[in-house]
Amino acid sequence: MQPPYLSLDRIDIRILSLLQSDAKLSNIKLAELVNLSPTAALARVQKLSKEGYILGYEARLNPNLLNNAFVVFVEILLDKTTPNVLDEFSHAVRQIPEIIECHMISGGFDFVVKIRCANMDEFRKISGQILWQLPGIKETRSYPVMEVIKESQQIHLGRVIN
Repeated sequence: MQPPYLSLDRIDIRILSLLQSDAKLSNIKLAELVNLSPTAALARVQKLSKEGYILGYEARLNPNLLNNAFVVFVEILLDKTTPNVLDEFSHAVRQIPEIIECHMISGGFDFVVKIRCANMDEFRKISGQILWQLPGIKETRSYPVMEVIKESQQIHLGRVIN
């Protein structure tokens, strides 16, 4: 069975790239940039959405202007990794708005989370009142970010082209 991305052609990849860079791009401008009619471009976007290549659209907000510029990565070790503990932990993490990313990892810890908040004082409250209340927590290690060098949700599409 071939990977799904092999069914994409250069126009699909270009559409994904353009929309990933500017989701507010009008259909008329998108069609012009990929040399299709507006109807054909819209049909392609709808197909890419239906097939799950486009998951949705959201605005990127400026955390500095919204009192959320402080970033901390936290490694989390659970006391055990049975399916029910993992499920309980995962469910609980999804309920915490300050945790903006959570990844199960291999190595010395079970999860790494990314937290955005106002400052170190707020993080200390989140750590004590929220993180340590999560099910199965055995140990955490926190890494406050001194400076964000690069932050992106864009997927590199160069290797997808047939």
